[in-house]
Amino acid sequence: MKHGVAFRKFSRTSSHRNLMLRNLVTSLFEHEQIRTTLPKAKDTARLAEKIITLGKKNNETSYRQAQAFILKPPVLPKLFTTFAERYANRPGGYTRIHRLDNRFGDNAPIALLELVDNPHDFKLEMTARAVGRELLNEKLRWDSPRGVVNSGVQNADITVAKELNLGGLDSGELRPTTRRNLQKVMKYRGREALTEIGAKASAYIETILAKPVAEAKMQLRADSKEKEKARKRGNPNFVGSFPVLPARAGVALPGETRPAMRLVQGALGRPARWKGRRALA
Repeated sequence: MKHGVAFRKFSRTSSHRNLMLRNLVTSLFEHEQIRTTLPKAKDTARLAEKIITLGKKNNETSYRQAQAFILKPPVLPKLFTTFAERYANRPGGYTRIHRLDNRFGDNAPIALLELVDNPHDFKLEMTARAVGRELLNEKLRWDSPRGVVNSGVQNADITVAKELNLGGLDSGELRPTTRRNLQKVMKYRGREALTEIGAKASAYIETILAKPVAEAKMQLRADSKEKEKARKRGNPNFVGSFPVLPARAGVALPGETRPAMRLVQGALGRPARWKGRRALA
């Protein structure tokens, strides 16, 4: 019977395993985001939390302990200044793990390990996109698509500030899940983050609205090229038919309220490009 089985061994010796985890923690503090396998990310997050706590203590003993653990000396000032100030009011939970996909080859689960509230916060970016899409859907309920394209969605930061004061059962412009994620992201951030997340949401709305316009220009360009080729082949009566690519499975268009399963079934059907190829033939 094996006694004292704790943590993961990673099929390595103790010295190799400890050096690997020290290297991962040092890279996390240096870049604030790393991609690694899910088991390594969990053990790295556990050690990174303890080192950040040493940085918050900010005394000589904690400095020597952190200096003995971190492999790159230039990272030490960042730990005792930037991270200590950023997480001064946060009682814990300095890291976040996002499950991404499986690695090609050995099918190992890959995760994104990041420090919360970092300049490239993954959860902040995804929450801002969710806010932008839901604000756009709410706008499309009361206005025509052409009117939304011409006017856009204004004052996203004001809407974000209103949603932060609502409870889980209160009605607003955002879904309860999105509102809860927004409140989690903004809990320990300052007021300047309201402007940041509002700007990100507005930028994503503009990207969604610009996509149909770009596809229409691509269609006109492709049709003009095909007509020119048909004219050279001696077929001046050719009518261009640019194949419209199907939407990715599960992706809803702005203002669309169909169930997710219906979206997946429609997107996984026979691609529309085959019809376009027959027309071009």
